[in-house]
Amino acid sequence: MTRPLIVGVTGASGLIYAVRALKFLLESDRAIELVASKSTYMVWQAENDINMPAEPDKQELFWREQAGVPTLGKLRCHRWSDVGANIASGSFRTEGMIIIPCSMSTVAKLAAGLSSDLLERAADVQLKEGRKLVIVPRETPFSLIHLRNLTSLAEAGAGIVPAIPAWYHHPQTIEDLVDFVIARALDRLDIDCIPIQRWQGG
Repeated sequence: MTRPLIVGVTGASGLIYAVRALKFLLESDRAIELVASKSTYMVWQAENDINMPAEPDKQELFWREQAGVPTLGKLRCHRWSDVGANIASGSFRTEGMIIIPCSMSTVAKLAAGLSSDLLERAADVQLKEGRKLVIVPRETPFSLIHLRNLTSLAEAGAGIVPAIPAWYHHPQTIEDLVDFVIARALDRLDIDCIPIQRWQGG
């Protein structure tokens, strides 16, 4: 098993992106360190009428149930407030981090170097250690402030992969559209675990 990958989930709309990403990552037998921001709990309630548990062990079962992967891979969940967790330290070696979906509030805090919770601290660590950080913003339209913050993160080394699907692979379901975005985001981490149709030329 490779070094663990950190998966951050924020309160941006579109939790299906996080669920599907987790599904494919666990099915490929990867080790995942997951941290969801405080606002993620409210979004689960608003979008799916589901209460996400706060306790890490119960949250692991929750995410596995949502992803439909009861046993494969290794999943460890962290409280959003636990800034003393392993992923808060640069000495904890990781494969990188993906924040999916990523709110504009989180983007702004990361661009300003603020670390008010574990998710933000873990992302800041990836940047300072020169590791891979992939941001999947789920917002439209982008304001000038959003664009400037995303530019700052790109200049600091983060990969920016907006949740914008393609159509050349002839998607038939919402999952097809979601999976394409996730696959392109994981490409930035050199992870190829999603069976999508890639462009082959004319």
